[in-house]
Amino acid sequence: MEIFDTLTRTKRAFEPLVPNKVGFYHCGPTVYWNQHIGNMRAVALADFMRRSLDYLGYEVTFVRNYTDVGHLSGDNEGDADTGEDRMEKAARRENKSPEEIAEHYISVYEEDITKINTLFPTHTTKATDHIQEMIDMVQVLLDKGYAYQTDLAIYFDISKKDDYSKLSKQNLDELLSGAGHGDIADSDKKNAGDFSLWFFKAGAHANALQTWSNPFSETKGFPGWHIECSAMSKKYLGNTFDIHMGGIEHIPIHHTNEIAQSECANGKPFVNYWLHNEHLLVDNKKMSKSEGTSFLIADIEEKGFSPLDLRYFFLQAHYRSKQNFTWDALEASQNARIKLSQKVASFDNGGSISEMYKDEFKAALEDDFGTPEALAVVHKVLSSDLSDADKKATILDLDTVLGLKLVETQIEDASVDVTTLPINIQELWQEREQARANKDWTTSDEIRDKIADLGYEVKDESAGQVLYKK
Repeated sequence: MEIFDTLTRTKRAFEPLVPNKVGFYHCGPTVYWNQHIGNMRAVALADFMRRSLDYLGYEVTFVRNYTDVGHLSGDNEGDADTGEDRMEKAARRENKSPEEIAEHYISVYEEDITKINTLFPTHTTKATDHIQEMIDMVQVLLDKGYAYQTDLAIYFDISKKDDYSKLSKQNLDELLSGAGHGDIADSDKKNAGDFSLWFFKAGAHANALQTWSNPFSETKGFPGWHIECSAMSKKYLGNTFDIHMGGIEHIPIHHTNEIAQSECANGKPFVNYWLHNEHLLVDNKKMSKSEGTSFLIADIEEKGFSPLDLRYFFLQAHYRSKQNFTWDALEASQNARIKLSQKVASFDNGGSISEMYKDEFKAALEDDFGTPEALAVVHKVLSSDLSDADKKATILDLDTVLGLKLVETQIEDASVDVTTLPINIQELWQEREQARANKDWTTSDEIRDKIADLGYEVKDESAGQVLYKK
């Protein structure tokens, strides 16, 4: 198996630290808001990787975190130590406590990732449950001389790590001098690029809502964003582990800082393979709340699509490639998934798995988690000369990785839940129900034609009228 490692910018043979076992950390969400479909793509791709490793015979310990404190808004401008704490900003927005915000958005997130059929992690970790582990790591960095304290915060001194920029490939001299860096809020910082390990309840954070007692000062404080992942990954995966995955936006700041503090605190290499997924675009543009293109799973369902249609769409592009979302592309994915589901459902049971196609499928997985190539094997099976029963057995085996839930899908799954559609279609549906009850077949047919003009086909089946997207 070969994996593209961002650190070396090469595709490397995969050799886990412990034979047949894999420690896998995936950067999770900051739970201050709903997660858009770009975030869902990252989750689905990480799930595909985890399923792939399972399928290839590895025992995977998969860890994903929830950031519920310490993630400031400045990282959007290239400085993760400035701006407001996102949890506190959300708390004011919704007139709730940060804890209530976290509980709500974790619940929504878990509902959404369940809908796209992702397996739950071996360990799900909340930052606020691991404050002591963070304090311990900060103390080690202070004791070793890699960190220093001011009245406002404790910082990591990037000048003490010669290879600080080995992941990002940035110029260390420029980072030290502050070229291209945001404003320095703390005049006692030694270098512009030094990043916060711990903030005190002082200065810009004098009114912080989430703070903890600590051994560094009589003033309470809270952890910086980066130290959270380092402390939690260490607890569940050890000082060094196999795979760390996140979005490409994490490379220059978040993951660079994780490496620096972890390697200096632990005295060992941090991660063997760094994986980064590219962004999802909408109509070839960056997703934007202001333009109404930061779509949610709820938006997908409101338009009559299944979240599994979205999962099928995600499988068609490699994780290191940008992918462009359009409603037409999602509809094409819906049609392809439904056709595949119907075909598999129509086949007889009792067949045998084709080892030839299974090997071809494994080869796609082993080549840097090739999702498009893996999905293509399924369609090769459909058009092969295997018996229908063998096709079904083989495809259902491959679907344990693809995660399209084909084993549970019946032909009627192509139908649409009317309650998710616009009110005008729901009203036509109810009017037609009444017309059929009155045996007014002329009106019933007229309403069916009106519904058809809106893009849906009505079929009268044994259980009643059933709606399908045309």
